[in-house]
Amino acid sequence: MTERVAIVPASVADAGEILTVQRAAYLVEARRYGDLFLPPLTETLDEVRAALAGPATVLAARVGGRLVGSVRAELDGGTAHVGRLSVAPDQQGRGVGGRLLAAIEAACAGRADRCALFTGAESAENLRLYHRHGYRIVAHRADPHGIRLAVLEKSLVSPARSDA
Repeated sequence: MTERVAIVPASVADAGEILTVQRAAYLVEARRYGDLFLPPLTETLDEVRAALAGPATVLAARVGGRLVGSVRAELDGGTAHVGRLSVAPDQQGRGVGGRLLAAIEAACAGRADRCALFTGAESAENLRLYHRHGYRIVAHRADPHGIRLAVLEKSLVSPARSDA
């Protein structure tokens, strides 16, 4: 029997668990790109605590008492910048990332017109997840270490009905 995944607002008390899961999840990306200095891997516990203290919206995925994933969004005008989507390696491929993504979009709906995020341009699994959830690549850019990133966006506004 599989335990149910609960998506809940994260608190400052979750900082250590979030950082642990984030580092474990992003090690795969670090290996893929040969860069152990990706920002999610170098972020400190104090920086995670500061993100949890606000103004970002931070959600956590829990299975029983275990934190198995998290995601953040910061509002800037009409855009919710989604980041640090992390799922514990042993929980990947079970829909946790998709549930976190849908939950952060719902948390930002009504406060933002669109969500924007980025991932490594060679991160096929991540790109598939984002495409399945309606994100489209709008640009490519390099990070400070020269890693090619795909920038994706999704509208949170339903198209106006023409028969109204």
